[in-house]
Amino acid sequence: MPHQIPTADPAQTRAELENLRPDLVERYDAALPGARAAILRRLQIAIGREPLPGAVYADMDPIELAAKLWPGTAFVAEVANSVANLALAHANRIPRTLPAPGDPDGLGRIEQLETDGHPLHPGCRTRAGMTVADVLAYAPEHRPVIRLRRLRVPAERWHGTAQPVLYAHPWQAARLLREFPWLTDAGPTRPMRPLMSLRTVAPVSGGPHLKTAVDVQMTSAVRTVSPAAVHNGPILSAFLTRITADLPIDILAETEAGAVLTDDGPDRRLAHLVRRAPRLGPGETALPLGVFTSTFLDLVDDPYRWLDELTAILFAPLTTVLGRGVALEAHGQNTLVVLRDRRPVRILYRDLGGVRVDRALGLDLHGDLLTDDPAVLRTKLAAAALGTVASQLVDAFADRHGAEPDRLWAIVAAGLRGAPELLTEPLPVKATTAMRLAADPLDDIWTQQPNPMAVHA
Repeated sequence: MPHQIPTADPAQTRAELENLRPDLVERYDAALPGARAAILRRLQIAIGREPLPGAVYADMDPIELAAKLWPGTAFVAEVANSVANLALAHANRIPRTLPAPGDPDGLGRIEQLETDGHPLHPGCRTRAGMTVADVLAYAPEHRPVIRLRRLRVPAERWHGTAQPVLYAHPWQAARLLREFPWLTDAGPTRPMRPLMSLRTVAPVSGGPHLKTAVDVQMTSAVRTVSPAAVHNGPILSAFLTRITADLPIDILAETEAGAVLTDDGPDRRLAHLVRRAPRLGPGETALPLGVFTSTFLDLVDDPYRWLDELTAILFAPLTTVLGRGVALEAHGQNTLVVLRDRRPVRILYRDLGGVRVDRALGLDLHGDLLTDDPAVLRTKLAAAALGTVASQLVDAFADRHGAEPDRLWAIVAAGLRGAPELLTEPLPVKATTAMRLAADPLDDIWTQQPNPMAVHA
């Protein structure tokens, strides 16, 4: 079931909106220049710091720039699709408000407020293989509520800890039923709200979250569920829950997982994970740090105090977990901050596929999670938590509150004394555009940036 190259560039998206959502056409036209500028900025950043050809073209259309630098590649169409979908997201956004604590649908509605996608990837809104109608129906920034399909699987074709029922995204389910006639449609689930990642959903009425396989490329990867993830999730969840029990980091455990066996074994296109939902106390609200940074900075009155409190519950504990042999990939989508009276009180961590684990711990994990190299562990942690989250918070607080970046970085540095290498080594940043253009786009490629905490080591 190969995914299609996206064809919905800005012009085609506009043409389809004339029939699908004529009420959005005027706003789409108004949003398009800003979307082009936003994607161009991402391309300029990538060209400036990644191992890529070309120079920065200040006033060039990002689609024309991609075509000039990488003619004949799928990436050109992906950039065009990203521009179109970003403009569509901006055209359809709503005022941003924080749901009341205790709302079982609150996290889903918060995550659907995020319109900009990945802060650095030029393909931040690429949805390869989805039509404009699909994007409006399923993309979280358009605030849909959907129902997954429950596909009954013959027992001999099931692999994993869950019951032999595949929870399939509705976009995926129709394709699977055509390809595999021995799957039986057992009906829809209760209403679900897609979260930031589109293929992960949360029940509107509360309950476990479900991560599904969707054979669509978003940013750098087709969003399926690998056999390794099916195997690793429950094992790694139990281990991480134990080693973080004394820390203000709560692991959202992957409690069950399953995949359909096809000719090549467990099939990543026919798989799902079940993840524990956040458990919140009275007056608590959870939101991903990426959404907080882009949307809710007005909740902060004193950025220095707020960052100091976040450092105590996030950056410092991450170094403790690192010392115990695990690097969490704590970027803005995987990492949720729990607020009480607008103050950060603890962290929720989800999605275990990107962690790295010291092989000496002896865990039975599949895929590329295990390593013998301490530098690999530090790189994974630093790239997500420091090169991404901390950098974005510092930039946002400086821009929004006029805070001094050096003073902010000193606060983060004070929380990293348990891992002094993180203060002195250059900050790694994932080279997302170079990875997308590489022969194997799943291999990590890193670029190095000066470490702003070195003066505080």
